[in-house]
Amino acid sequence: MATKRSKEKQVGKLSEYTFVFPQKPEPKTWKQIIYDERDGKFFGRTRQSWWYLFLFYGIYFIVLFSMFWACMEGLFYTLNDNYPKYQLEESLIGVNPGLGYRPLPDDVRKAGFVHFKQHNKTEMDYWITRLDTFLEPYRNLSSGADQNLVKCNFGEKRPTGKSCIFDVNNLGPCSPSNRYGYNESQPCIFLKLNRIYGWIPEYFDDVNDLPENMPSDLVEYIKSIPEVERKQIWVSCNGVYPGDREATGPFAFYPSHGIASYYYPYTNTKGYLGPLVAVQFVAPKRKQNIFVECRAWAKNIAYHGGSRLRMGSVLFSLLID
Repeated sequence: MATKRSKEKQVGKLSEYTFVFPQKPEPKTWKQIIYDERDGKFFGRTRQSWWYLFLFYGIYFIVLFSMFWACMEGLFYTLNDNYPKYQLEESLIGVNPGLGYRPLPDDVRKAGFVHFKQHNKTEMDYWITRLDTFLEPYRNLSSGADQNLVKCNFGEKRPTGKSCIFDVNNLGPCSPSNRYGYNESQPCIFLKLNRIYGWIPEYFDDVNDLPENMPSDLVEYIKSIPEVERKQIWVSCNGVYPGDREATGPFAFYPSHGIASYYYPYTNTKGYLGPLVAVQFVAPKRKQNIFVECRAWAKNIAYHGGSRLRMGSVLFSLLID
């Protein structure tokens, strides 16, 4: 009986409460939104509420920045400005340097194509200017970095911490003073190997152990020079297709038929400028698009031709109208 009465009392109390539906907020003026005098709120918050908010986010961002700073310090601690952390086989670059050429057009869609008209000075000047820009660091030896450059020779050890000079004025007809042969329709193409820190070439310096597929003119050249000068990364060029081989004409290489050993290994020394090989088309056929492949020769440079996955070589075309 008592239980029944207690339940009736609870029902009676609950019936005394009425549900209040959400009311539409009272419209406020812009002045009240910024500061409401009735409750002392700035933009809907009290002074104490704003203080706690700024305190929380202040501590949050300080901790976040401290964690980021600690991570970056740990990362940079493992790096060195003078040499890469991962080298040779451990690096993404690997141990097979790529072969590139210059000049390149400013439009990447026309890369791999050198075209000019024989008597059009504007078109010839375009390619000459492109080569001037590329060779500017080589020509500007008075920039201060030349204090660390030395003249190197075969059979002599390069001084520690020094870089070998590559003199672009010692390139015969491919020198800047001769306009790289473009005004004579005997254009020069400059070949360069990509830099790989610490990589040392393995040379074809034994005339009795040369590759069977090495061009005969290169073989004869290797046999004709002194033994001490045979430590080079050899370079050869040839037409891709039979028609191209007839149209290229003879090639001339400056300052040598390869890249000398004293430029290696690359160790990121101050003032270092990568060595080049200038390849001149002595008598190319006019009005024919000539496809040319140039290749680097060393025992530890893998070669793969074709239009895809090319290794140890470079492909370009030349057209003289």
